[in-house]
Amino acid sequence: MNVFKMIKGMLTSAPRVTPQECAPKIIAGTAILVDVREPDEWSKGVAQDAVLLALSDLAGPREKWAAFLAEAGDREIFLYCGAGVRSGMAARMLASEGFRAANSGSLSSWTGAGWPLVHPGANSDRG
Repeated sequence: MNVFKMIKGMLTSAPRVTPQECAPKIIAGTAILVDVREPDEWSKGVAQDAVLLALSDLAGPREKWAAFLAEAGDREIFLYCGAGVRSGMAARMLASEGFRAANSGSLSSWTGAGWPLVHPGANSDRG
């Protein structure tokens, strides 16, 4: 884990947005939804269309995050987790690096807004 990046991220602000604000942008392809929970949490279900990228990889070796960030381009990145805390940390870290990132809360925020829940095997692409 890069301690400097973590500290810089904690000192940077990132917006907090609702799933209702994010959904049209994700559907239009101008934004990407990312689940930053850990792999063992994904088995319980993820938001449809979410890219599965653990916070531990973002804060550590970036084995999966590096390629994702290179391909994200100028799209907004909306992050969620189990309760909205880790997604806030991830959003601040990414914002400190110049990415357009926002904390979109928790998985329950997404499902509560009517966004479909899928299981990773049914979630093409990601993980």
